Amino acid sequence: MAATAVLGGCASVETRPVAATQTSNPMVAQASHLARAHAGLAGAERSANEQQIERLLANLDDATLSREANALAAGDPLYNFVGRALMKRGLPLPRPFDRSSDWRFNAGQRPPAEADGYRPPVKLAVLLPSSGPTAVAAASVRDGLNAAYYGESRRRPEIFFYDTAGTAGGALAAYDKAVADGSDFVIGPLGRDEVSAVFGKDALPVPVLALNRGNVAPPSGNVSFSLTPEDEGLAAADYLLERKAKRVLAIEGGDDSQRRAIAALKERLASNGAVLTDSISEGTADLGPFVAKEGGVDAVFLAVKGSSARTLIPKLALAGLSDKPRVATSQLLSGTGKPEQDRVLDGIAFPSETWTAGGIRGLPPAVGVAQTLPTARGPGARLFAFGYDAWQLSAYLERLATRPDAYIAGATGVLRIDGGGTVLRTPAWSTFSSGVAVPLADASRR
Repeated sequence: MAATAVLGGCASVETRPVAATQTSNPMVAQASHLARAHAGLAGAERSANEQQIERLLANLDDATLSREANALAAGDPLYNFVGRALMKRGLPLPRPFDRSSDWRFNAGQRPPAEADGYRPPVKLAVLLPSSGPTAVAAASVRDGLNAAYYGESRRRPEIFFYDTAGTAGGALAAYDKAVADGSDFVIGPLGRDEVSAVFGKDALPVPVLALNRGNVAPPSGNVSFSLTPEDEGLAAADYLLERKAKRVLAIEGGDDSQRRAIAALKERLASNGAVLTDSISEGTADLGPFVAKEGGVDAVFLAVKGSSARTLIPKLALAGLSDKPRVATSQLLSGTGKPEQDRVLDGIAFPSETWTAGGIRGLPPAVGVAQTLPTARGPGARLFAFGYDAWQLSAYLERLATRPDAYIAGATGVLRIDGGGTVLRTPAWSTFSSGVAVPLADASRR
């Protein structure tokens, strides 16, 4: 396949549930009470309960959070919540996530793992649309996956691609065909509706690494990996919270992905005692009234394209926000590329992929790959990196699921897996300097 032209080497106990651990910390005690009830909740009630637990844990300093995590017994329903909180702060887990009641990885008939945890499937099925409206995006994912697959010099599974046509029905038919053909692991599908359909099946005899989030959590033994706008909103919120931002003004361009990023940002800020003061249109002429509100604004979130951001910079300056932290989504790169115009964007932080920000071991630089593969150019570079990481996750999934310190230094960022089968991505961070996108000093922070 075309991706083979750019290869540069290979990529880098069940426990029984027990009673909740007693604690003298009132916030931990309250969070523990909520966690015990969590499994019996659904829908909006479940989401609200999870947010309340996150708010309580956010009030703990690092030392207290780590100490409480170490004190929780295996099977305590609070542990997975505390573990996610530790990961967000870059703190180590005292042990792997508890998976006895809700999620377990089954390696099936895979040969034993190698010393670094490499244990790929035996027969791999990839469910992607080769027809339909998402076929162009899927081609970038496919070529990134092939680059990782063919770049691996060790044992590789047989690999087969199935067309989902970008529909829920197509995804279900492709999955059933892959199972009938004897596949022991499935990567895909790609669309949200497709993932929801597959995860909504009564039974999944072959485990799935879905390339999006569905409207239900991954069933036991299955995994969800995504590059959604919500993930960028959460990452931006965490970035600002680390910098003590409490009142954030959001500016958006009006498309659905931008609104979704802002909604996620708002939720994460609220769960950590901060607030989204307003969400306003990029066409707003005067930002002054929003800054003049009681409490003011101490950070700005830009869910806009780079071409729009350039026109916003003078407005931010007039409103006295030039010296405040400014964070954007990855859409900031859209409409950029001319340093003489993009100098006004200097200093704005935005989440990016490790591969495009600074490169990774085993994959040639993004600029060079783009010269060879059209599917790795422009917006396709992000999806190419996404496909590259999908292969790595399929090969190292057992290690991620069973070791508390396990992670993949992937093309899209540092990857871990939580206790419910969701891949957690810590992105690289970039900014503009003299009109050119460059990695921030902590871009590879784990």
